[in-house]
Amino acid sequence: QVQLVESGGALVHSGGSLRLSCAASGTIFNIFTMAWYHQAPGKGREFVAGISWRGDSTDYADAVKGRFTISKDNAKNTVYLQMNSLKPEDTAVYLCFTETSRGRYWGQGTQVTVSS
Repeated sequence: QVQLVESGGALVHSGGSLRLSCAASGTIFNIFTMAWYHQAPGKGREFVAGISWRGDSTDYADAVKGRFTISKDNAKNTVYLQMNSLKPEDTAVYLCFTETSRGRYWGQGTQVTVSS
C-alpha cells in the first residue's frame, strides 16, 4: 500500500505563489508517474500536471502552462508543484496521484484558495 501526503496549500492573494509537496511512503514499487489534479467546489477532478518518474517528461493542462511547474525528487519519492501567478480560478483542493506497478493511489488533498 502507498500513502501520499500533500502539503503546502494556503490562502493567497491573486498573483501570488505557492509550492505544493507530495511525499509517497509505504510499500513503494515501481513508480511510473506522479501527477497533480485539482477539484473545485461542485466540479469534477481535473488534471493539472504530471511527470514521468524515470525520465523528465512533463505534461500540463492548458490553463496552467507557463505558470505552474512540476518537479520531483526521486530519492525522496516526492513531487512538487510550483504555482506562480495564481488566479482565483485556481482555487481548489489539489490532490496528488501516482501510478505504480502495483496500482494507482490518491492523496487526501490540500486546499488552495486564491482571493481576488
